[in-house]
Amino acid sequence: MRKPFFITSFLLLSFFSIAQVSPIDSVAEKQKKDSIRMEKIFATATYPLIKNSKWSGVIPVNDIQENIDPFMQYKLLMEVVLWSRDSAAKKEINGGLAEVGRLINLHIAAGVPIENIQVAIIIHGPALNVLLSNEAYQKKFKTNNPNLDILKQFSALGVKMMACGQAMAYFNYDRKDMIPEVKTTLSAKVILSSYQLKGYVLYKIEDEK
Repeated sequence: MRKPFFITSFLLLSFFSIAQVSPIDSVAEKQKKDSIRMEKIFATATYPLIKNSKWSGVIPVNDIQENIDPFMQYKLLMEVVLWSRDSAAKKEINGGLAEVGRLINLHIAAGVPIENIQVAIIIHGPALNVLLSNEAYQKKFKTNNPNLDILKQFSALGVKMMACGQAMAYFNYDRKDMIPEVKTTLSAKVILSSYQLKGYVLYKIEDEK
C-alpha cells in the first residue's frame, strides 16, 4: 500500500513542479520574444530632429489615411515628473525628456515645420534632478548629467523650460545648482492652468500607474 501512495505522491509533486516552472519559462520566453520584436521595431525608427535617445524615435507608418494640418500652430505643454529610482538610470537620459523629444519628433514627422511648434515644459517632483548642472549632478549621483545635451537642444529650439518653485522648496533644490536655461515658477499648478488657458495641449509625462 505504501508503494502506490509513494508513486502517487511523486507524480503529484512532479506535476506541481512542472506547473510552477512552466509559467516562469513561458514568461521568460515571452520577454525574450518581445525584446527581439522591439529591437526590430527600433531598427526602423527615424529621428527627424531630436536624436539623443532611442526612445525619441518615430516608427514609420505606411498608408496613413488621416494626417494633421501642418500649417496650424501647435502649442504643446509637457508636464514632466518622471524619475527612475534605479541607480543605473541616473547615467541615462531621463525617460520624461526622451518622451518630450519623441513628441516633438512625431509632429515633425507628420509634416509640421519646427517654426509652427511651440513647446513649454514644466518640471516638478524628483524629476527636477534633470535640471541640475553637471557639477551639482556629479556631487549628488557620482556621474555626469546625461540630460544636458538634450536640454541644450530644447533651448536652441526655443523650448521654454520651467521648474516648479514649490517642488524646489519641498525637495530642497537651490536655484544656483540648476542650468541657466531653466526658469523658476511659483508653482507647476499655476503654469498648467495658465498655459492651457493660452491654448496649449497638455501632455502628462509620468510613471505608469
